[in-house]
Amino acid sequence: MERPLHQRSMFIQTETTPNDDSLKFIPGVAVMEEGTAEFMDTKSALKSPLAIRLMGIEGVTSVFYGPDFVTVSKDSETSWSVVKPEIYSILMEFFSSEQPLFRSQEDRDSAGPQDTRILDTDSETVAMIKELLETRVRPAIMEDGGDIEYRTFTDDGIVQVKLKGSCRGCSSSTVTLKTGIERMMMHYIPEVKGVEEVVDQEQAIALEEFEKLEKRLGHEPEPSNGKKDSPMAQYMSV
Repeated sequence: MERPLHQRSMFIQTETTPNDDSLKFIPGVAVMEEGTAEFMDTKSALKSPLAIRLMGIEGVTSVFYGPDFVTVSKDSETSWSVVKPEIYSILMEFFSSEQPLFRSQEDRDSAGPQDTRILDTDSETVAMIKELLETRVRPAIMEDGGDIEYRTFTDDGIVQVKLKGSCRGCSSSTVTLKTGIERMMMHYIPEVKGVEEVVDQEQAIALEEFEKLEKRLGHEPEPSNGKKDSPMAQYMSV
């Protein structure tokens, strides 16, 4: 963890994540009182004055709000030393001014679905899946600056989830998904036969374009050795 930056009686701390292109910024105040929110393009970021300013920084690719942190992700061509000062400045100004995080309550309600809320229509198996995701999985993933969203439980026993924040597109999170979350789910819930990540159409297009760019530039994926160990990998062992 880096030394906090002090300005206007505020401390902004940063924490690394398993994803080299994502950093957690911790302003020392509440960010999302309930749920989480992710912004992956300018259109979605229009809901939040802070998100639209952060997305306006050249090199920033997505913004994620957690309970007490903001995860900012960048492209691999941009150095953190270039974008961090501007991110610090925007976060300082925003949280010092006590502006509302969203433009309206409607924008707030649509930003972060309460996917693990147990419904009357849920089966016992689905209720158990949601309970495990909320109490065992989500807290550990948030330590890594991300989140996990429940999507569905298929007829053939597959739990489909979406990874968000720093966990989206991170190679180590794929390992965590299979060796951590899947193993735990199958251990406690015999009806679960596997866990898989689903990707929205917009995200799939973005990832495809990023892979094309990487190939054109001749970049090879970096080995995972030496990266920060994921709290999730340590936490999820059965």
